[in-house]
Amino acid sequence: MELLLGFVKIFFRRPRSKLTSEIQLHLCGSLFTLDKELLALKSAKIAKLLQKNPHEDLSLLLRDIPADQESMELVGRFCHGFEINLSTENVVRVACVAQYLGMTDSHCPNNLLSKAISFFEQQIITSWNNSIKALKSAENVLQQALQVGLIDYCVQSIISKVLDNPRLLGEPIKNLISDDDDDSVENENAFRPNARRKLFDIDWKSEDLATLSLRLYAPIIQTMIQHQVPQEYLAANMCQYAKTWIFSNEKIGDDMPTYKTNSQREIVEALVILLPNQRDIVSCTFLFELLKFAIALDATPECKNGLEIRIGKQLEQATVKDLLIPSQGYAKDEQYDTECVRRILKNFYCNYTGPDPTALNLVAELIDEFLAEISADIDLKLSTFLEIADMSIAASTGTQRTSDGIYRAIDVYLDKHRHLTEFEREKLCKVLDCNKLSAEACEHAAQNERLPVRVVVQVLFVAQLKLREAIPKEVQVSDGRLLKMEEEEEDGMRMSCGEEEVRAEIEKMGSKVMELEKECHVMRSEIQRGGGCSGVKRKKVSMWKEMKRKFGCVTSMHDCNCHVKKKKVHPR
Repeated sequence: MELLLGFVKIFFRRPRSKLTSEIQLHLCGSLFTLDKELLALKSAKIAKLLQKNPHEDLSLLLRDIPADQESMELVGRFCHGFEINLSTENVVRVACVAQYLGMTDSHCPNNLLSKAISFFEQQIITSWNNSIKALKSAENVLQQALQVGLIDYCVQSIISKVLDNPRLLGEPIKNLISDDDDDSVENENAFRPNARRKLFDIDWKSEDLATLSLRLYAPIIQTMIQHQVPQEYLAANMCQYAKTWIFSNEKIGDDMPTYKTNSQREIVEALVILLPNQRDIVSCTFLFELLKFAIALDATPECKNGLEIRIGKQLEQATVKDLLIPSQGYAKDEQYDTECVRRILKNFYCNYTGPDPTALNLVAELIDEFLAEISADIDLKLSTFLEIADMSIAASTGTQRTSDGIYRAIDVYLDKHRHLTEFEREKLCKVLDCNKLSAEACEHAAQNERLPVRVVVQVLFVAQLKLREAIPKEVQVSDGRLLKMEEEEEDGMRMSCGEEEVRAEIEKMGSKVMELEKECHVMRSEIQRGGGCSGVKRKKVSMWKEMKRKFGCVTSMHDCNCHVKKKKVHPR
C-alpha cells in the first residue's frame, strides 16, 4: 500500500510532460500534474473549461483553487479511482476543492463532494472535538467553507452541545475563585477556566474553543449570546481565550512585529465588546490585565474607557498590584499611569450607591497602599500625590479609619524626595489628619526628622491630649473595678458566715433527732417484752423521766408527782 501511495505521489508530481492531456498546477511550492480527461469526468468546471478552451493552458484559469498539497493529492487519487482517506483535519479542505471544481453528483454519481459531505455529517458534527478540529482546519479556506455551509454546520453543532452542557466552555469564574480561596493573594489562576473537562473516559480531554482564531471565535460567541447561553460560562471561555492569545506574551514592546501587535489589539477590542456587562462575571484582576494590554497595544479610546467603567463597578476587589499600570509613550514623566487610576476612582465613586460603607473603606485602604507604593517613584509629582490622597480622604469621611496609611505614604514620599522645600513638605502634610493617627503612628511621627517641625509639634500636642483623656478614664475604670471587687468580697464573706451557721444548726438538730429515734426504739422494745404491773409502771416512770431529762425538764428524785409544781424559794 505504501508503495502504491509513493507511486501515486510521484505520478502527480512528475516533471512537466509534453502530453497535451495534462494539467500542471503549482501548489505550495510543488508541481502537480493531472490528467485532463480523468479530471473532466469528475469535475464539471474542468469539463466546461475544456469545451471553451480546448488548447489553452488551464493552469492559468485555476490559480485561485483553494487547495493544498494533501487535498490535491486526495482529489487526484479520487479521479484515478483509488480509495481516499478522509479525516477530521482534511475533510473541509477536500470539500472546498470539490465544490470549486464542481465535483457534484449532478455531474457524476457518487462524486467527491457528496462523499465529503456525508463523512462530515456522520463523523464531524456529531462530535464536539471533531467539530472544533474541523473548524481549525478551515482557517485557510474560510470563505469557501462558508459557501459550502460547513462552518454553519459546525457552529450549530457546537451551540447545541453547549446548550446541553455549558461546562464544555469551562468552569464559571466564581466557582474557581471559591475553590482557590486558600491560595496566595496573587493567584494567577483566579480567572482561568477549567482546562480539563472529563465526561466519559479518564484520558478524554475536550478541545477548547479558545484555540480558534478570532475570525472564527467571535462569530461563534456572538451566536451563543443570541441563543442565551449562560453568561458566566461564556465569560469563563473568553478569559481562557485572552490567556491563550494575549496574556501568554510576557512583554509587549517595539520588538514585537507589527502584524502581531495589530492582531492582539483586534482581539482585545473584540473581547471588550463580547464580554457581558454583568458585575462580578469576571475577576477584577482579569479586567486590569486586559486594560494594561489595551493601553500597551494602543487600543481605541472606547475600548479602554469601557474597561475602566467595568473596573470601577467592582474596584473594591482589586489589589495594589492591579493598580500599578505602567506608563506608556516616550514622553512619560511618571513610572505608573496615575491618570488612569484617577479615572477609575471617579467611576467607582460615581457608580457607588450602596448604603454599606464596606466597599468605600476597602477602596480607601487600597488607595493608601497604592500611594505608599508609587511614592517611591522619584518622578511622581506632588500635585498628583495630593489629588489621589484627597480621593482617599473623601472616601474615609465619616468612618473610623485611621490616617496611618496616608502617613506611611507621606513618609515614603519625603524619603524619596529629599529635595522638597519646607513649604512643599508642609503642603504635602496638609492631607494628614493628626487626630486620626494611632498611638504607634504618633510615636513614630514624633521622632520623624523628615516631617516639618510644625507637624511634629501638632502630633505631640494631639498625643498629649489623648493621654490626658485616657488617664481619667483609666482611673475611673480602675476605681470602679476596685469598688466592685470589695463589694463582691463582703458579700462573699457574709454568705459564707451565714452558710456556716445554718449548716451547724442543721447538724445539731439532726443529732438530736437521731437520739430521739434511738430512745423511741428502746421504749417500743421494752413494752413488747412485757412484765409485772409494777415493773411496767416503774419502767414507764423511768422512761418518762428520761424523756424529760432529754428535753431539759428533769425534777428531783424524791418527787412522787411530776404534775405538782413547787415554788422556788430564792434566798434573801
